[in-house]
Amino acid sequence: MATPTTDQFQDLVDGISRLADASATLEDRDFNLVAFASQSGGLDVIRQRSILQRRSSPEVRAWFEGFGIARSDRPVRTPADPEHGVLPRVCLPARWNGVTYGYVWLLESGAPLDDELLNGAMHEASRAGALLAQQARVRERMEDRLQNLLSPERAVAEEAAEEIAALGLVERDRRVAVMVLETVRGEDWPSVPLNLWRLPRSVLAAAEMDHISLLVPEPHSAADIGNRALELYRERHMADVIVGIGSPRDDLAEARASWREARLAVRVGRAVPAFRPTAAWSDLGIYRLLACGPQRELRDAVVDPAVRLLTREPELLHTAKTYLDHAGSAQHTAAALSIHRQTLYHRLEKIERITGLDLSDGRDRLRLHLGVSMAPLVG
Repeated sequence: MATPTTDQFQDLVDGISRLADASATLEDRDFNLVAFASQSGGLDVIRQRSILQRRSSPEVRAWFEGFGIARSDRPVRTPADPEHGVLPRVCLPARWNGVTYGYVWLLESGAPLDDELLNGAMHEASRAGALLAQQARVRERMEDRLQNLLSPERAVAEEAAEEIAALGLVERDRRVAVMVLETVRGEDWPSVPLNLWRLPRSVLAAAEMDHISLLVPEPHSAADIGNRALELYRERHMADVIVGIGSPRDDLAEARASWREARLAVRVGRAVPAFRPTAAWSDLGIYRLLACGPQRELRDAVVDPAVRLLTREPELLHTAKTYLDHAGSAQHTAAALSIHRQTLYHRLEKIERITGLDLSDGRDRLRLHLGVSMAPLVG
């Protein structure tokens, strides 16, 4: 089953606009813009913003859903709001098999649109619903294939790679990277869908309970796609999203290795604010140790008793990490902490006294730096 093309949606909206002799807009059920046509030049604030921003705001969505458009199988008229520059509209629910997949909007910039004409236009709106439903089914199938591609079972991943390549979306030997999106607090993923209309067709997505995975084939830049995905969620007033990016792999069937790196990168970003909102595996440095074994064994290896004593003193722990992050420069550390240099010296003496470590000894400094850096991630 092929994904409906942009031209198919545009042709439908152009036809409805000509039929009704009115400006027409097609949005999906999440109020993301799919296509628009201007037959009579009608324009108001909401339509203008929808076209420019490619979506409607949550406030606009709530306003129109209040008229029952999500449940209706007939044209729904919505009133004007002169105070906010809103023209009257007719909503044609784009439905298929009893499910609403989107909305066709017709502006009434002049005389009210004829009811008989609107009933005829509902047939075309149903065609739009069928295309949107088809698109949703294709995406669900792609999601299943991506989940299989990320399976720990090699045979399952190999089969999924062959299926994805056979569909012509991503060649088998194309270099791919995997990105993972999670929330800062690690909550279950909100029920707000990612608007894939504005990402390249070859970028595949799969949603799990607590994260979303994106497969990004070259020549697309994973960092660029990550920034675009973040923008989509910021438009939904979701600013607490972290993106983790795994390193590219030469074989589509190796995508799981990149996915594991991306998930670890998100884990680092959650604990270390400096890696937000985008954490790339290639930039993690010592934090790559997280991939080396179980958390308990890693904790025992890098957070020794001297560091554990310091974790009871949050101010000193922060001072030690800042000092070591600045390569032992008292000037830069004092500036970063916004304290007097003499206050810094006093804290450093206290750190040495508590830990029993000598900050002038390179081995002790490495031991402390490794411990204070990894402690937030290994408990």
